[in-house]
Amino acid sequence: MNYSRNELIKTEATMNQMRNSLYNLVRFMEKNGIKNSTEAFRRMGRNIARTYINYWKPTDFIEISNLKDVITTIYKNVLNSTISIEINNTEKLVIIKDNNCALCKYHYDDVEIAGCEVLLGMISEFIYLINKESTEPNSIFLDPIEVKESRTNGNKSCLQHFRYKISGGA
Repeated sequence: MNYSRNELIKTEATMNQMRNSLYNLVRFMEKNGIKNSTEAFRRMGRNIARTYINYWKPTDFIEISNLKDVITTIYKNVLNSTISIEINNTEKLVIIKDNNCALCKYHYDDVEIAGCEVLLGMISEFIYLINKESTEPNSIFLDPIEVKESRTNGNKSCLQHFRYKISGGA
């Protein structure tokens, strides 16, 4: 059965194939001496966001006041995941905690990269694409920093860190 991308977005699909593919890809890259899998995963996430936004967009504008709601909505709709978000205004950090990360379900001794590196690229790109043409002075943008903790590495949850900037300079 063939589905269009628009039809696929409306279905509830498991993340098993995506997760398994990521870790097999990392193993392949390491075996063949290919470096910088972190950047490859983030690029993959950016590409997912660029495609996904053609079929679904959670809002028309993102600023600090609705940032948590928008990110929560993206995680729920795209990954079927419930997260908690902390915004540190002093350091301009956004910290996402996911206790049930769809891309990091299992601990792998032979893999050092977390699957949720893909999400750092996807979330930052989603927000960029929504706000890129905005004339609002308080548009927010995210720069991926790191996956601080990951279930892939044996942690109890995944912690993803972003730095935010506001287009008006605040």
